[in-house]
Amino acid sequence: MATIYGKGHGKSGSKKPAGKTIYSWLSYKPKEVELLIVKLAKEGKNSSQVGLILRDSYGIPDVRTLIKKRITQVLAEKKLLSELPEDILAIIRKDVALHKHMEANKQDMTAKRGLQIIESKLNRLVKYYKRSGKIAEDWKYDRDKAGIYIE
Repeated sequence: MATIYGKGHGKSGSKKPAGKTIYSWLSYKPKEVELLIVKLAKEGKNSSQVGLILRDSYGIPDVRTLIKKRITQVLAEKKLLSELPEDILAIIRKDVALHKHMEANKQDMTAKRGLQIIESKLNRLVKYYKRSGKIAEDWKYDRDKAGIYIE
């Protein structure tokens, strides 16, 4: 989404290798990895944090090649997914923080533009998730009640 409002053209950055082979040097079995995912999720980590911890602490470069499922699929099977998708929660946190800044600094027009962009991103994501059935059709974002979603 950043390319809509940014000056850049397209996405750049590191990509995963194309090969989808199970790593021979990896000592973890698929069942062990699923148990690690569940344990980390019960500690309050979201799916991206779980992936980072598995990569950095446990040396598991790609969960999907090992267990043939995504981390969110494992969490959904165990009913550990949050009510809202992770990217919407991140945008809600940004929106609340920027709105709080705007209350103290009403003259900050750059922040006002940022608030408009964040709200636009949020609305587009909500529309997508309603269409794909990941959130309820009658769900509506209310900034006053956004504290419920933020830890």
